[in-house]
Amino acid sequence: MDNASLARHLDELADLLEIRGDNPFRIRAYRNAVRTVEAEAIPFSRLLEEGRDLTELPGIGKEMAAHLRELVETGRLALLEQLGEEIPLSLLELMRLPGVGPKKAKKLWQELGITTVEALETAARAGQIADLEGFGAKSQAKILAGIADYRQHTARFRIDQADRMVEPLLAHLRKARGLERLEVAGSWRRRKETVGDLDLLAVAQDSAPVIAAFTSYSGVARVESAGETRSTVVLESGLQVDLRVIPRESFGAALVYFTGSKEHNIELRKRAVARHLKLNEYGIFRLPPGSDETDEDPRSGLRLPSEEEAAIYAAVDLRWVPPELRENRGEIAAAEEGKLPELLRLEDLQGDLQMHSTWSDGKNTLEEMVAACAARGYRYMAITDHSKALAMTGGLDAKRLREQWREVAEIAERHPGIRILRGQEVDILADGSLDADEEILAELDVVLVSVHSRFELPAAEQTRRVLKAIAHPQVNVLAHPTGRLINQRKPIELDLDEVLHACQEHRVVVELNAAPERLDLKDTQLMLARKLGVPIVISTDAHSVKGLEMMRYGVEQARRAWLEPRDVLNTRPLNEVLEVLAKRP
Repeated sequence: MDNASLARHLDELADLLEIRGDNPFRIRAYRNAVRTVEAEAIPFSRLLEEGRDLTELPGIGKEMAAHLRELVETGRLALLEQLGEEIPLSLLELMRLPGVGPKKAKKLWQELGITTVEALETAARAGQIADLEGFGAKSQAKILAGIADYRQHTARFRIDQADRMVEPLLAHLRKARGLERLEVAGSWRRRKETVGDLDLLAVAQDSAPVIAAFTSYSGVARVESAGETRSTVVLESGLQVDLRVIPRESFGAALVYFTGSKEHNIELRKRAVARHLKLNEYGIFRLPPGSDETDEDPRSGLRLPSEEEAAIYAAVDLRWVPPELRENRGEIAAAEEGKLPELLRLEDLQGDLQMHSTWSDGKNTLEEMVAACAARGYRYMAITDHSKALAMTGGLDAKRLREQWREVAEIAERHPGIRILRGQEVDILADGSLDADEEILAELDVVLVSVHSRFELPAAEQTRRVLKAIAHPQVNVLAHPTGRLINQRKPIELDLDEVLHACQEHRVVVELNAAPERLDLKDTQLMLARKLGVPIVISTDAHSVKGLEMMRYGVEQARRAWLEPRDVLNTRPLNEVLEVLAKRP
C-alpha cells in the first residue's frame, strides 16, 4: 500500500470519528498523521522493512504507528471497518461537498436518511434540504452547485498526489527483467495541475516480465486488462494507469503522441502532411509518391528516425518543444522561428518570500525555517506569519510581531549567509482595509496581502475589496490572488484583468503560490501578468521545512506559462528585490 493510500485511510478514519463525535484532540492527531504520511518521500512499507521506529516521525504516536503497520501488512484497518459498520462509509463522500461537514452529514443521514451524493441531489432538487434545521435555501443552492463542481473534479488528481502514486510504481517497474526504458507521458509529463490518469511507456525486448511486474504491483486494486504489450490497472487510490511496451525504434514517436496535448499533436501532423510525411504513435514515415497519410497500414512508408522525440520534431523542421509548452498556444510557431523561451529552472531561484513558522500556524520554528532555506542555497527569505484576524492560525498582533523581530535579529547573527526579511501575510478585510496597524506596515520589509474570508462576495464587491488593498502604498505582494484550492474550493469571483492592471499601476507583485493544492495563479493567468509586465514572485507558502520542497511545483506552473528567469522576481539578487519592495510614496 503506497503512502497516498495510507494517508487516505487515516483521513477517512478521522472523518468517521468526527461524524461520531469523538474527542477533537484524537481527531486532530489523525489529521496531523495524515500530513506526515503525505509528506514522507520514503514508502512506509520500506520504513517498516528497514525496522524504522515510526514514532520518530512527527505526529506519529504508538496508536498511529500500529495503524500504519496494520495497513501495510494486511491492506486493511480493523478500526476503520468497525466504524464502517456503525456509520455509512458513503457519508465520507458527502463531506467532500462544500458546506457539508461532519455535523451536517450526520444530520442528513439521521433525519432524512441521506447517505449518498445522488440521494442528496434528489432531496435538494425537491426542496427538502432548505426545510432542514441548520441548512436553509442558500445552503441548498450551494449544495447543488457543489455537487456539479464535485462531479467535474473527482475524476482528477492533483499533480503532487499523482507524483506520490507514480514514484513507487516506477521504482517497482524498474526492477523488471529486461526493461530498457520507462517514461510517464500524458498530462503528467506536461505537468498540468491535475491528471485524470497515467500513461506509462516502456521499452523491453520481452514485454512479458514488464507486464507481469505491472499487474502484480502491491498498490493495484484491480487489473482491467493484461495483453501482450499493453495493460491497464486501477490503483488503490482510484487512479487508472495504462502501460504500453513500445519497440525501441518507435519510442520517440510514441512519447510525442501520448504526451500530447491533442491540439499540439494535430499541428505536428499537419506539418508532417505538408512535407509528405505520416506521423503517428508508431513513427514518422516518408510516403511513396501517390500515397497519403490515410493509408490503412499505420507503418507504411519509409521509416525515418523515430527513437527520440528530437528526431520527430526535426523531421517537421522544428526545434524540440519542452513538454510543459505543448498546449498549442503558439509553441509551434516559436519553435519554427527559434523563439522558444529559455524556461525558468528551480536552480534559478534565489529566495522564497512566503512561509510560516510556529509563531502562527507553522510546524517548524523560525530558526528551523531559516536553516532549511540556507541549506537550499537561498540568499534571502521572508518570514510571513499571519496577521491577527486569522485567530485560528494564531495570527500576530503588533506586540507579538515585534517580539518575533527580536528573534529574527538574533537568528540572523547565527546565519550570516542568508538575509531574513521581516514580513507578514496580512488579511484583506471585507471592506478592503488591511488587518495591520499603519506603523507596523511601514516597518515591515515585505507586506503580503491575501483574502482568507468572505469568499462568497459577488465579483464587483470582491474586486473592489482587492483593488483597495492593492492601492495601499505599503503593500508589496498580492498572495494567492484567486484563493482557490484545487478540487476543494473554487476561486473567488474576481475581475482578475482589472486586478492585474492595478498591480501594474501600483507596482505590486503578484504571487504564484507553489503549494500544489493552490498553484494560484493558473498558467493562463500568469501569461496575462507577464504580458502586462507585472512582476511575479514564486513562493511556497510553506508551513513546515518539508513545505519548502514544494517550490518545484511553482516552477513547473511557471514553465507552463512560458516564464523565463527575468519574469520572476525571486531569481534576482537581493538588492534588486529590495528595490522592487521599496515603499511607495
